[in-house]
Amino acid sequence: MSDNNFEQRCAIRFCFKLGHSATETFQKLQQAYGESVLSRAQVFRWFKAFYEGREAIEDEPRNGRPSTAKSDENVIRVRDLVRFDRRLTVRMIGEQLGLTHTTVHHILTNDLEMRKICAKMVPKILSQDQKNYRRDRCLDFLEQIENDPSFLERVITGNESWIFEYA
Repeated sequence: MSDNNFEQRCAIRFCFKLGHSATETFQKLQQAYGESVLSRAQVFRWFKAFYEGREAIEDEPRNGRPSTAKSDENVIRVRDLVRFDRRLTVRMIGEQLGLTHTTVHHILTNDLEMRKICAKMVPKILSQDQKNYRRDRCLDFLEQIENDPSFLERVITGNESWIFEYA
């Protein structure tokens, strides 16, 4: 809970104790907090809760797991697993670490700045040498296809090996 919300809840409770109405309380909060004021509905909900006998200002504990499993520890676990085997899918990483695939995807793309290329997780930022190497390999591949039209069919069927390696 933010400090601002906590302050406003204290103010709501204070106004309630003084006998002000919910509308008066909301107007005073608007005057004091401007654009960062709680919504009118939220002020009225809290006012009603105090009217019904609630004394606590803090949020009540909630059931279930936290909204996100993204932590520094999990970022490190995902990083280590991907470095060990870059061919793991996002779902496979999630299953092994007990995380959702969405959390794993966010960790890989946002925290580790990786993206998927040819079923491998690789860094987003490549050196100029790596970019040149990839371009040259692609040009070699295209040239091979132009020179031998059946080459692509052989690669697809597995009768020809053509491996793109990452520098």
